[in-house]
Amino acid sequence: MDLAQVNALFQEFNSKKVLIIGDVMVDAYLWGKVDRISPEAPVPVVAVKKKDYRMGGAANVAKNVANLGAEPMLCSVIGNGPNGQLFTQLLRESGISDKWMVRSNNRPTTIKTRVIAGHQQMLRIDEEVTDALDFHEQAAMEETVTKALVECDIVVFEDYDKGVLSPGLITSCMAMAEKLGKTVLVDPKKKNFLFYQGATVFKPNLKELQEGLKLDLPSEFSIDSVARAAAKLRQVLGAQTAMITLSEHGVYIGSETEEYHIPAHKRDIYDVSGAGDTVIAISAVLLACGAPIKLVAELANLGGGLVCERVGVVPIEKEQLRQEAIKLLTHQP
Repeated sequence: MDLAQVNALFQEFNSKKVLIIGDVMVDAYLWGKVDRISPEAPVPVVAVKKKDYRMGGAANVAKNVANLGAEPMLCSVIGNGPNGQLFTQLLRESGISDKWMVRSNNRPTTIKTRVIAGHQQMLRIDEEVTDALDFHEQAAMEETVTKALVECDIVVFEDYDKGVLSPGLITSCMAMAEKLGKTVLVDPKKKNFLFYQGATVFKPNLKELQEGLKLDLPSEFSIDSVARAAAKLRQVLGAQTAMITLSEHGVYIGSETEEYHIPAHKRDIYDVSGAGDTVIAISAVLLACGAPIKLVAELANLGGGLVCERVGVVPIEKEQLRQEAIKLLTHQP
C-alpha cells in the first residue's frame, strides 16, 4: 500500500458501525507505592496514591472501536446499582451511547479491582456474578440485538464467561446476523466455544484454542501445529477464517484458500491486559472496510503490541496506529 491508500483506509473507519455483544465490566485501579511489609502477615503494604476507573470486557472493545473513529454499538447487561451507574457514566464520558444496554434489577455489574505498585500488579479482586441471564434479561437482549443488527456494518461477540452470552442467546443472535448477511467475529472463551457455528472470523488465543478443541499441542511452539489446529477449528465450527493470537509469536490467520503467520514486533511489554480487545476491535473495523485478511492480521498484530507498552487496560490510539501502519505498509523509516 502507498501512503494515500493507508490514509484513505483509516479515513474510512469513520463511516463504520460495529455491534459488540458480550460481557462488560468496570476495571478499577488502585495505584500506589510499596515501602514496607505488613506486620499482620507477610504481604506488602500498598499506600494508595490514585484511583482510576475504566471500561473493561466488551466495553474495552467498544472503546477501542471508538478510538479508531468508528461507532461502537455496545449491547450487554448491567445492574442498576452503584457499579452500573459508574459504568454508564464511563460510557458517556467516552462518548459511547448507552442506547443498546439492558439494565437489570437482579444482576450486579462486574467490577475488577487491580492493585498496582510501580509497574507491577500486586493483586486483583473480582466482584461478579457469572450465572446465565434469566428469561426476561435474555429476551431483552434478543430484542435489543434484533434492532441493532439492522443498523450495524459488522458484529463482534465478546465472550468473557460472565453469563451474558449463553448458548441460546448466541444461537439466536448468530441466526439473525446470518439472515441479514452480517460479517460476524467471535472472541471466545472455553464455556461457549463450540456454540459459535458459522462465524466469519473466530479469534481465540492459543490457550483457548487448545482448551476449546481439547487439543494437546507440542510444548515447543510450532506454527505448523497451530495451522493444523486452526484447520480443525474451521472444520468443527464451520468458520470461514481462524485468527489465532500467539502472544510473543504474533498472530496466525487462515482460511480455506490462504494463511499467514505474522510475527510479533519487538516491544517493551509492560502489561498484556486488554491486548485481545484491541486485536478484535481493529480486525472488526478493517473487515467492515473490506480489508483482506492478511492486512487485518498485520494491523491487528501491530495494535495489540502497541497497547502492551502501557500499564493497565488501555485502548489503541488511532493516530499512533496510523503512523506505525505507514511505516509497516509503505516501508518508510
